Amino acid sequence: MKKIGLALGGGGARGFAHIPILETLDRFGVKPCVISGTSIGAIIGALYASGKSGSQIRAIIDSLHISREKGIRDAVHKAPNLIRGMGFVRPEISRGGLVNVDRFLKSLIDDIGVETFEELEIPLYAISTCFWRGDEMAINSGKLFPAIKASMAIPGVFAPVKHDGHILVDGGLVNNVPYDVIQDQCDVTIAIDIAPIRLPSKNTVPGVMDAALGMFDMMVERVMTDKRKKKEADIYIECGIKDVRVLEFNKIDDVYEQSQTAVKELERQLKLKGFVQHS
Repeated sequence: MKKIGLALGGGGARGFAHIPILETLDRFGVKPCVISGTSIGAIIGALYASGKSGSQIRAIIDSLHISREKGIRDAVHKAPNLIRGMGFVRPEISRGGLVNVDRFLKSLIDDIGVETFEELEIPLYAISTCFWRGDEMAINSGKLFPAIKASMAIPGVFAPVKHDGHILVDGGLVNNVPYDVIQDQCDVTIAIDIAPIRLPSKNTVPGVMDAALGMFDMMVERVMTDKRKKKEADIYIECGIKDVRVLEFNKIDDVYEQSQTAVKELERQLKLKGFVQHS
């Protein structure tokens, strides 16, 4: 049996596309022996590495989300879960970021059910960037919370994280889809890229936040393009999510819908590689 490594890319709200991907792996009995993740990929990766199925992760995330179809009834039903995650939008300008994610992340850590990497069922690498050296930090031991928080600390949006003597920021700056981190531990690597497809908007001049996050996305894509020229994953899935910004967590339904093309491509690739029998 071939050992499979799974790399989940960063991209904020677009990262909910990872969930249908995980459900697809579950449906075909494809279980990774190691996982790496950047930013939202580290969060979803930690949930999966803890033993949660793709459908269980969907249920956890959906408990913090108001469905556009169900509206106010959904909001009332989910009020306790929404309240426990509301710290996600607390300002934290004094520490170098616009929002604080502690309460949101802690609510997910509670759902993970463990506090350290060592307690996970599947080994996990959370990717962040050392701010002062500018190099990659692939953390796979110790406390989960600070490592995951560091992995998603987009400069100027989320505050940098001090961890083990380092000042850490978002891993997307150096390795947004970290399949290379785990290639020596598996036979086949599956990489899931949630980089956006940018389309011109009616307002041709973006606002300050859109411009900053857009430039971040462009830089991340350039780094990944250069990396892929040197070494490619065995299966590389580009989700191609359109019109969903990094912080638009209210568009989860749109992300689920748009991810279906990536799901079909993953199924095709798994069959091509012999992991799934052709129907």
